Amino acid sequence: MVDDFVALFQQKGCLNIIGVMSGTSLDGLDLAYVSFRYEDQWQYELHYTQTITYSKEWVNKLGNLVEQDAAKLERIDREYTLLLGDYIQQFIAANNISQVDAVSSHGHTAKHQPEKGITYQIGNRRELASMLGIPVVCDFRKQDVARGGQGAPLVPVGDRELFSDFDACVNFGGFANVTFTHVSSPLAYDVGGVNLVFNRISRRLGKAYDENGEIALRGSLIPELYTSLEALEYYQLKPPKSLGVEWLETHVYPLLDRWLETHSEAAVMHTYAKHISNQLARVLAGNNRILCTGGGAYHKVLMDFLQKQLKGNLHLPSVGIIEFKEALIFGFLGVLRLLGHPNCLASVTGVSADHSAGEVYFP
Repeated sequence: MVDDFVALFQQKGCLNIIGVMSGTSLDGLDLAYVSFRYEDQWQYELHYTQTITYSKEWVNKLGNLVEQDAAKLERIDREYTLLLGDYIQQFIAANNISQVDAVSSHGHTAKHQPEKGITYQIGNRRELASMLGIPVVCDFRKQDVARGGQGAPLVPVGDRELFSDFDACVNFGGFANVTFTHVSSPLAYDVGGVNLVFNRISRRLGKAYDENGEIALRGSLIPELYTSLEALEYYQLKPPKSLGVEWLETHVYPLLDRWLETHSEAAVMHTYAKHISNQLARVLAGNNRILCTGGGAYHKVLMDFLQKQLKGNLHLPSVGIIEFKEALIFGFLGVLRLLGHPNCLASVTGVSADHSAGEVYFP
């Protein structure tokens, strides 16, 4: 398998990949059609991108995966695989894409408790390759967790190879995660919840998300809530470390819910934005050029709080990179897997050695 793709890469000088990413914030499925080539360093060309919004039915299903038993989770897994296949086929047809060497998909995280040896992303099934008639690379976390690693974050190798002009990269997704590229061994980890928390509070007001931070802007700080959030034990843990929805449901949501009984959504949102910006500023101190991507980068209150605490500059790239960097990088992870190169870094996940992770399925 590796030899075949190495030969193809040498022959063509590039690999054309569709990167597929479904984040925990449930804002939709991100797809990116990208060409990757290597000329002294890795380069990419982003051709087409699209976010396909989930139906209300699928938002409910994906938002409650943690609560499902094994049998129901497997049934949802099969259904979601078919949904992915439909969406990817629609993307290919809409953009008249004729040259696809592989699809590289993260799937959607159902469970992630690496300390218990558990990680499960739905949509990572062999049937997807048969449905598409295209090789599929997927299920990137499982191998790392089985070897004792965190299985996350997975994007740092892409940050290192594709975005090394920056001292640090921050993705403001369901969770905020950071990568420090200018250290001897890349360091990356999850910092805390972002869009998952903001969206949950926004839905109480009938809004899918806090557009531009408008809800948070109307609020004011709740000192006692801020102090309680800052005291959460996770922030004192040293990396490697990663987070799943389970952590929010156990430690963060109950705390926020108590204060929402007596305070406005705006005040709780404002306080949480102040809190997570402080945690990010703490870990980003001393970095000068910071790349910011993900939907949370549009949250003006969060970004203003963060910039005021940093001497370095927060850089927002093009819309294509802000919104599709993770899909792009998952395409890159697939390329590395197909070529037999490490795509999972020991310095990030805590596993014993760098390795090439991901299942490869053929039609």
